[in-house]
Amino acid sequence: MRFLSLAAVALCGLFFPSSALRASEAPNILIFLVDDMGVMDTSVPFLTDGEGKPKRYPLNDFYRTPSMERLAGQGIRFNQFYAMSVCSPTRISIMTGQNAARHRATNWINPDSDNAGPQGPPAWNWQGLKTGDVTLATVLRDQGYRTIHVGKGHFGPRQSEGADPSNLGFEVNIAGSSFGAPGSYYGTQNFDRPKNPDGEGKRQPVDHAVPGLGKYHGQEIFLTEALTLEAQAAVREAVREEKPFFLHLSHYAVHAPFQSDPRFEAHYKDSGKPKVAQAFATLVEGMDKSLGDMLDFFEETGVAENTLVIFLGDNGSDAPLGDQHVVACAEPLRGKKGAHYEGGMRVPFIAAWAKVNSDHPSQQRLPIAAGAIQSQVANVTDLFPTLVRLLAAEGGDTAPGEHLVDGRPLDTLLSGRPDPSYPEQFLMHYPHGAHRSNYFTVWRDGDWKVIYHTLPEVPAHGGFIQFDGGNYELFNLQNDPFEQINLAYTEKELLTRMMQGMVKSLGDMDAVYPVNASGKPLVPVVP
Repeated sequence: MRFLSLAAVALCGLFFPSSALRASEAPNILIFLVDDMGVMDTSVPFLTDGEGKPKRYPLNDFYRTPSMERLAGQGIRFNQFYAMSVCSPTRISIMTGQNAARHRATNWINPDSDNAGPQGPPAWNWQGLKTGDVTLATVLRDQGYRTIHVGKGHFGPRQSEGADPSNLGFEVNIAGSSFGAPGSYYGTQNFDRPKNPDGEGKRQPVDHAVPGLGKYHGQEIFLTEALTLEAQAAVREAVREEKPFFLHLSHYAVHAPFQSDPRFEAHYKDSGKPKVAQAFATLVEGMDKSLGDMLDFFEETGVAENTLVIFLGDNGSDAPLGDQHVVACAEPLRGKKGAHYEGGMRVPFIAAWAKVNSDHPSQQRLPIAAGAIQSQVANVTDLFPTLVRLLAAEGGDTAPGEHLVDGRPLDTLLSGRPDPSYPEQFLMHYPHGAHRSNYFTVWRDGDWKVIYHTLPEVPAHGGFIQFDGGNYELFNLQNDPFEQINLAYTEKELLTRMMQGMVKSLGDMDAVYPVNASGKPLVPVVP
């Protein structure tokens, strides 16, 4: 646990800056967040061989992401960067710097009903973020930034404060709402679900019409492109007013529905992949074009050298290539979105300045290695302290109050060097049922990873062993990166040590747990 007061990151790497940079010195920030994009959904090879060099796999040759290649060439990519395995927990972790076990929004948030699931924790945070919560947007807004949200929100249910990002520190909200999937990607369909086939002209009962984009209704335009144009317009206004900007460009792509982007269909028609997989690939390439358009726009606007770009996915891949428990959509990694395996939690992460100039003051404050790969473990909770620390300057307080943060600044890792002080640990806690992999907690510590399945009735994918009502898997990711050999049978002392670390981390974060029929919390059992 780290108590972060808005008063001391510069001293020990654990707290907020003692004072902020002047607005004229503050770097612009783009978080380019892609929905359901795993580490293999790109032509950029994130995985490495035994010598730490990038290694290509067949999926890298299927997808076309030249703008990601461009960004990776001028910055650094992490090959072991973790997110929560479903979307809302990650999105709230980015905004708060807190692990989902602490902020307790441990599941994707159903807009209209509490989806704790059977035996799920009654005290989980279905309401998500609320007005008054400390978020990255509120901190940057209070330091003079124009804070802009464009695209998917999914921070809270439909009738909650968190449904509207403008309640969470964003001065501008374009297209952000309570739901995670767009009704449609097509402007000709008004970005809404088609009418019911009953002939009465009624819309489906659940509203997934992307809001705030009426100017594009009826047009031959894809949602990804419309959001990019809106982001550029909002940034242009901030630049005109000489205000630093924080742009949270959160694409609905590449989430279902897997509707084909006609601009890129020809690139995949002879791939041999199913039509739905081809459509998914067009969503990926359309997202990539948006990234390239934003980089070009920053250069044209004259702000590229002072704009930090952070590119990442919000959970593992949901590519329509196979079940979450098989090697298919994230091959050679095992699993996909919602799963406890690496394919469900490992996401692409690239950080770079939009235009490299090592003499620029902002780039001197945060040097980023060009064309580099960082193999040290990091995760989404690290963005909050990294970006807040970037604003640090000598002097008095920036803001009052205290805020618990689980992440650590990534400064050293972004420079391409190892950081011995950074603990290579990650906790993914999913105490819910009725969604893909049920009732699991994952604890990564160094090269080791343990998976604990709370309930014995969980389907035994992969041959879990059962100890005292729980199912365990143990992997050494250095020797077995694709999680094929469950060592819980043979490394029982190590299993005990790893489970002790998991239980301690959950306790430190005051996590909530599934419950039995009597309402008693089912806390992980150390064998």
